[in-house]
Amino acid sequence: MTIVDQNPTNVAGSLGELLTAGDTSAKPVTVLTGYNLGNNTLLVTLPMTEFIQRSEVANERGILASKGFEGQRIAQRKLDPSHAAKLATYILKGLVAVAIADKERRTQAVSNELREIQRHLGEQPYLALQPVVANIRSCSRGGANLRAERVGEMLRVYLSDRDIFWIVDGQHRRYAMNLIEGFLIEIKDTHRYPKRPKLYAGAHRNELTAAELQAWLDVFATLRMGTSVAVEVHLGLGADEERQLFHDLNNLGKKVEAGLAFEFDNSNPVNVYIKDELTQEEFWRPGVADSDIVDWHDDEGRISRKDLIAINAILFLNKTNVKGAQPLEVESKKAVASRVWQTINNIDGFGEPGAKMTTVAAQPVVLKAIAKLAYDFAFGKHPNSEHLDRLLAGVERIDFSHANPMWRYYELPPVERKRKGIDGLEEFLPSEAEGANRDIGKYDPTNDVMRFGAKHNDIFPIIGDMIRWRLGLPNRNAEKGAMAGA
Repeated sequence: MTIVDQNPTNVAGSLGELLTAGDTSAKPVTVLTGYNLGNNTLLVTLPMTEFIQRSEVANERGILASKGFEGQRIAQRKLDPSHAAKLATYILKGLVAVAIADKERRTQAVSNELREIQRHLGEQPYLALQPVVANIRSCSRGGANLRAERVGEMLRVYLSDRDIFWIVDGQHRRYAMNLIEGFLIEIKDTHRYPKRPKLYAGAHRNELTAAELQAWLDVFATLRMGTSVAVEVHLGLGADEERQLFHDLNNLGKKVEAGLAFEFDNSNPVNVYIKDELTQEEFWRPGVADSDIVDWHDDEGRISRKDLIAINAILFLNKTNVKGAQPLEVESKKAVASRVWQTINNIDGFGEPGAKMTTVAAQPVVLKAIAKLAYDFAFGKHPNSEHLDRLLAGVERIDFSHANPMWRYYELPPVERKRKGIDGLEEFLPSEAEGANRDIGKYDPTNDVMRFGAKHNDIFPIIGDMIRWRLGLPNRNAEKGAMAGA
């Protein structure tokens, strides 16, 4: 990299020579220099809006959609808009938190509307974005031909309009920032929430009040002046080198185990409910483990954090994971969720040492079945408080022992089903003639243990049907048949 004396008197030549010697669009950018495994890099911090303008993504969409990029090689995977939208909501949460903190620091009043926006987005202890990794393709390898001058311990590098930051790692972060900028600009210009993208759960169709608009203008000011993006810029890499760097950045790190990730996360409202309310000692019987309990003989009555998250995802959201949970949505369902868990806590043997050998209710798939029923009766398409009450009152009366023949209905021949008094169960269960998986588990008569299978999403609805039958709750399959014949 060429270091030029910053004293302009040392630069000689005619005006024409100076104008033709370089790119007149070049602007100074203050940087730190890095030496990453022998390679020159620039460490740059830019306002978020400036970063968006100066950067591009070398995927098919980015190159074809922009004029002047003919001949640029593709070096990025296809964009996932849904993932970018989730990141946008995260960044928006951070911008709102900064806007509030800035007002509090200046001892200015924080409006109720700004607080309401934060309530919808949620709070967490800390928010930050990891640095983006980019490459300037237009310079020589290592940036030797970039004009620069030293300013104390830093450098001032002159970058022209053609010195684009091609994103190596961070295209979804960049797209998310772009979404937010467009979202806030449309609010500013139209005084209404955009129909797309849906970044804010509290959006409504009416025109924003003056106070609501001002709250969003405060957030917009934070975007423009109160937040920055850190970029590690590599210099003069080719497309193949960009691809290799992308691979290494995304594949050489060790993936965080699900249990540890949930233990550290204080942003998702379902996870916060589990940690702050559900698993408190005065309420919760079983311990929480960070990994699955494999050996039932060593069972201390604990439940893995991963399973606990999955069960509550069904209970709160009717989903298999808690991604996208909204704070106010979770808040409105906590009372019912706590009733459900209090009922489960009272099942004989649950949460006690040796629970898995004592009761099938210690198997997560059974708890998922109960959670699904509770969701349907409390929050589903046709909620019914009477059915919910019957479910919760009946759970404590159900025989959750391994020996209950209801769990091995599909293993028993018709004669045995009738002899054991479960022959009426077939009306509630999916037809055995449908060809679907009906292997929900195996009963071990030697140890008197019923082990349900690993395909929980196939199994827990069937266990739910069994519970419906036992408690005289509406027949899910009969409802399907009625709808099909209507």
